[in-house]
Amino acid sequence: MGRTVNTARKPDRATAMRDIIEQVKATLPLYESETFVCGSKGSCIGCPKKLLEMVDSDLCYWESALDRGIEPQFDEIRSFGKMCTSVKRALSRNGLI
Repeated sequence: MGRTVNTARKPDRATAMRDIIEQVKATLPLYESETFVCGSKGSCIGCPKKLLEMVDSDLCYWESALDRGIEPQFDEIRSFGKMCTSVKRALSRNGLI
């Protein structure tokens, strides 16, 4: 029996980064005012405001870089995705998502 070959093409690096950016925008409450205040009274696990500002900063950088034709390296894509996953986990622990 022959092996099945996946004929679907993988996205190029720029498309992969754009896909991650869209997922982040759809998933994380980046621009919702209630996530930019600390209401935990000391029981905060990572500052949601600072975490979201960090994600927003990188997100804006990559949107601008991609618009200028700069293509991310694989490690940059992985690093950005990993950071966003960690921030999502922290926001979940804080009850914000």
